[in-house]
Amino acid sequence: MSTVNPARGDDGVALRIQNLGKRYGGVAAVDDVSFHVQRGEVVGLLGPNGAGKTTTINMVLGLLEPTTGTVRIGHVDLRENRVAALSRTNFAAVYAALPGNLTVTENLRFFGLLYDVRGLRRRVDELIEEFDLTHLRHTKCGLLSSGEQTRAALAKALINRPQLLLLDEPTASLDPSAAQIVRQKIKSLATADRCGILWTSHNMYEVEAVCDRVLFLSHGKILLEGNPKILPGLHGAATLEDLFIRVAREPLAERTGDSS
Repeated sequence: MSTVNPARGDDGVALRIQNLGKRYGGVAAVDDVSFHVQRGEVVGLLGPNGAGKTTTINMVLGLLEPTTGTVRIGHVDLRENRVAALSRTNFAAVYAALPGNLTVTENLRFFGLLYDVRGLRRRVDELIEEFDLTHLRHTKCGLLSSGEQTRAALAKALINRPQLLLLDEPTASLDPSAAQIVRQKIKSLATADRCGILWTSHNMYEVEAVCDRVLFLSHGKILLEGNPKILPGLHGAATLEDLFIRVAREPLAERTGDSS
């Protein structure tokens, strides 16, 4: 395992999770999970509903306290320095709508102030142009279409130029054309800005098009990891969707002797 120089934090890792667990009474929602996300890498966190994906993301965001394990964002331990860790992070999800009574510009300014973004006016203008929101900048977010709301939410998620971006089903409400545009922007963000991205989705076509690596979760454990383009073939599945269905219906961890 590579070591992290805490003075520099330049080992290229955006997120490192070690032995992470979350228990509710006798139930393990997340069970001894370890993985990392490199700067410039898009990692898909996959699995059926209830697998532990959102719980994992909520622990990375500091919304849930882990029962066990550590979360490091860059070189910063989330538990030891929450403010510094989360200042490097941002988030977007279809269920996390922006305040509907604020305009697009007001929302971006509000979140920019929360993150203490320097040159905020210029940054807001850049993002409004990048996400094709110029004609909507003075429109209240509650009046936007689902596609427009998604673009505004992604603009918010980039306001602080995060080193780590967490995306939970970001294109779930979009039509295919709008979803393709969003995927292209996010992939460009990883390659151009070296942002590490952790992405959850049930759209396996989308995952294969965007993600460099995928992790399959089931019952709170990571069962499989690898390149989404070749992983299905390694496990006798025709497509990534076929592999997803197999994991969802018959978790590999429950097969005697199968830990591959």
